[in-house]
Amino acid sequence: MTTDATVRMRNIGISAHIDSGKTTLTERILYYCKKIHAIHEVHGKDGVGATMDSMELERERGITIASAATNVTWLDHPINIIDTPGHVDFTIEVERSLRVLDGAILVLSAVEGVQSQSITVDRQLKRYGVPRLAFVNKVDRTGASPFKVRDQLVEKLGLNAVLLQIPIGIEDRHQGIVDLVTMKAAYFDGDNGEVVRLEEIPSELRAEAETWRERMLDAVSMFSDELAEAFLAGEVTEELVHEAVRKGTISRELCPVFLGSAYKNKGVQLLLDAIVRYLPNPTERENIALDLDNEEKEVRLQADSSLPTVALAFKLEDGQYGQLTYIRVYQGAPKKGDELYNSRAQRKFKVGRLVRMHADHMEDIAESESGDIVALFGVECATGDTFCAPPLNYSMTSMYVPNPVISLAITPKDKKSSDNMGKALNRFTKEDPTFRSFVDPESNETIIQGMGELHLDVYIERMKREYKAEVETGKPQVAYREAISQKVEFDYTHKKQTGGAGQYGRIAGYIEPIDGKDYEFVNLIKGGVIPTEYIPACDKGFKKAIEKGTLIGFPVVGVRVTIDDGSSHPVDSSDMAFQLAAIGAFRSVYLKAKPQILEPIMRVAVEGPTEYQGNIFASINQRRGVILSTTEDGNFSRVEADVPLSEMFGYSTTLRSLTQGKAEFSMEFLKYGKVPTGISEELVRTFQDKNQKVVVR
Repeated sequence: MTTDATVRMRNIGISAHIDSGKTTLTERILYYCKKIHAIHEVHGKDGVGATMDSMELERERGITIASAATNVTWLDHPINIIDTPGHVDFTIEVERSLRVLDGAILVLSAVEGVQSQSITVDRQLKRYGVPRLAFVNKVDRTGASPFKVRDQLVEKLGLNAVLLQIPIGIEDRHQGIVDLVTMKAAYFDGDNGEVVRLEEIPSELRAEAETWRERMLDAVSMFSDELAEAFLAGEVTEELVHEAVRKGTISRELCPVFLGSAYKNKGVQLLLDAIVRYLPNPTERENIALDLDNEEKEVRLQADSSLPTVALAFKLEDGQYGQLTYIRVYQGAPKKGDELYNSRAQRKFKVGRLVRMHADHMEDIAESESGDIVALFGVECATGDTFCAPPLNYSMTSMYVPNPVISLAITPKDKKSSDNMGKALNRFTKEDPTFRSFVDPESNETIIQGMGELHLDVYIERMKREYKAEVETGKPQVAYREAISQKVEFDYTHKKQTGGAGQYGRIAGYIEPIDGKDYEFVNLIKGGVIPTEYIPACDKGFKKAIEKGTLIGFPVVGVRVTIDDGSSHPVDSSDMAFQLAAIGAFRSVYLKAKPQILEPIMRVAVEGPTEYQGNIFASINQRRGVILSTTEDGNFSRVEADVPLSEMFGYSTTLRSLTQGKAEFSMEFLKYGKVPTGISEELVRTFQDKNQKVVVR
């Protein structure tokens, strides 16, 4: 049975490019929904900081690092809101939030429009099939052009973006909003814009409003035959428009566009109306689980409180009272004291404490609703685990986790720091799947890996603050790859006699480069020259061999290994013998296959005043960058380029000094590309010198 509370519920995320005003907008939503009683700013002079930026680091830097969850009620509709980071280094926070949301608000700046991270966020929304509304913020700022932003949504993101509002004045003349559905002008009075005053549209705007309404009805009537007929007959009702917009939004064929200025308290209440009116409730989204007891058969989950519970742990936090696990309930309604089963860890646990989160504050609850986002206390689990009510054994399909592209060696300053560093790394790797750590067996150094300089900076800073672990860092290291460039045949025999049973395995075949895959194993053995039971051992050996290339010690990618001949011994052959034969075979011909070094290439977007465009071009060219496009918009220009990651270290400082701090950049991993010969030779030389030092020791 689906409860009324589930039908009224909305699970939404607020996503955007960094500095578009997401956190400011969330602060206003909390205030108008009476969740907080005073508004605080992101860079506030009162030293409090925005409610959702609960981490001390977030308040200092004025950026969102970890996604924060809260819940509000608007017009008797419970809304779970997740405020996500805009910086690409924290992309996993956005990724895991979108995995569990039913709808999203894409916030855009009316001045800068669609920026690089807006494109990334849109791609993530499309990956998880999340319906969205667009909110064009900062309409009061100099250079604002909401109509231009609507055009960019169509051109750059390929969305069917339709304005449901137009502004009453822009820049410093911005006074309010014209609602094209009700054809009323909305003004926001009171100290914090809490009083919405509806009036007739100003006469000088009437004709423009009629034109935009006609365009809106034309686009929206595609989703409702009833509205199309009413439109032709001139008998359009508000209800018909709302139904058609909702239908188009949920099917993701329409993106309604709303306007306002969160900072100046304009337009937020109308956006809240749109959230409950147009975004889907948990019953209107299709969620699939895999039945692990039935060959991973797909099962459609239903947001029904009477069915057995299925929930996904999408985020972990290690607080002062133990581990906090954020879960999205897809089916059923877990209660305090219920027994649940973790399908990955294959163990049962009892729900001890169930809480509802508001940034870093929590409220104890006895039971949840189907479709809800709540948190559990003291449950031992990992991000992405599925919890089911026995006897179910389901797994929710996993989320996309990008591979880290940068690594850093860290050394604790003393014994106490060493112990604390271990605890910190254990927690951070559990919390964040894109942050990894391991000990390099050769140098014995602890290496951390992540999505970018800022990502690792934040974790090192958190180690110092939260764990009192003082660490020294080495130079950032790029995650290079090695790849072969030509086909080579091998015929290798592994033979070892040590008294008693020996080791024997011979394998022959060839290795060749492939595109689009890291590794492929092809078995063409005929006549049982290598017994079938040893074939997996050959595969395992080759996988082991490509973990570390002999050129500069990085993983080898883009290799297809084909085995077509070999021989075995009735006594001396074993899994281990064939595994070692495979490793030996690969290494014996690797250098003949002309290996080359690949480096991560980043898609970099630099945005800043046009007067500094020459400096930006020069800085990219000096870094072996390839400029792809430049767009100019008045005094503002945007440059897109592909630049090797190894050249991007310290770029933020360089860019600041070149543009007097007026430009900003963002980058994300694009692909692996071949390293130029000169640099490749230098990398090989460095690797060989390092290895010689290790041997000499």
